Amino acid sequence: MSLDPAIAARLKRNEAGLFSAVAQERSTGDVLMVAWMDDEALARTLETRKGTYFSRSRQQYWVKGETSGHTQYVHEVRLDCDGDSVLLIVDQEGAACHTGTHTCFDTDVLLAKP
Repeated sequence: MSLDPAIAARLKRNEAGLFSAVAQERSTGDVLMVAWMDDEALARTLETRKGTYFSRSRQQYWVKGETSGHTQYVHEVRLDCDGDSVLLIVDQEGAACHTGTHTCFDTDVLLAKP
């Protein structure tokens, strides 16, 4: 599976060939998680509509929910203005965070609202 060359040309990758991917829930607007992708992970995501990422620690691809059952159905993929990050607009089934919470961004508040 390969990424469309027109899309690949717009991406800016780090030294490991990766770029960040932010998953946002379609129904609530909640930012669910941040993970890493490379061209292959993005190509798989675009083809299957399943959130597919690259694990830096395991050096392998993983599909969100493949083992947990907490799947992501991808509705949209947007490239940011710099080309170094993608935004996935998803329907999340179950918890998005590996800790079992809905979002990875619901535990610590570093700056209170004014």
